[in-house]
Amino acid sequence: MADFRIIVSDSKTGLAHQIEVSGSHANGFIGKSIGDVVSGDTVGLPGYSLKIKGGTDKGGFPMRRGLPGSPRRKILVTGGVGFNSAVKGMRRRKTMRGEEISSDVSQINVLVEEYGSKSIDELLGGGAGEEGTD
Repeated sequence: MADFRIIVSDSKTGLAHQIEVSGSHANGFIGKSIGDVVSGDTVGLPGYSLKIKGGTDKGGFPMRRGLPGSPRRKILVTGGVGFNSAVKGMRRRKTMRGEEISSDVSQINVLVEEYGSKSIDELLGGGAGEEGTD
């Protein structure tokens, strides 16, 4: 059975929320790829739609778009996800995970694409008391 940490990024407020998902809700993510849109019901956000942007596996290796399947591979990269070159034109062989979500993935990064009627703080129990008052 899969357990995931879902990091929900809200571009309107600039906040990110971490949600632990396990059981049947987590199985809804298995087989999805980077760029797919999933329903927010799976993470407790009814009415929301979430776009998968990336993630990491249990060893900390990043998922990379365009790399088919889900296993780890050593690929030659010049930049992008998982490698920032200090020198222009530098290439490096890095271990990356494919774009498909499997049970080996531990963290999934998603972005809110469509908003529901209630705010994310209300649905997740964050509450309005956290904001500062003047």
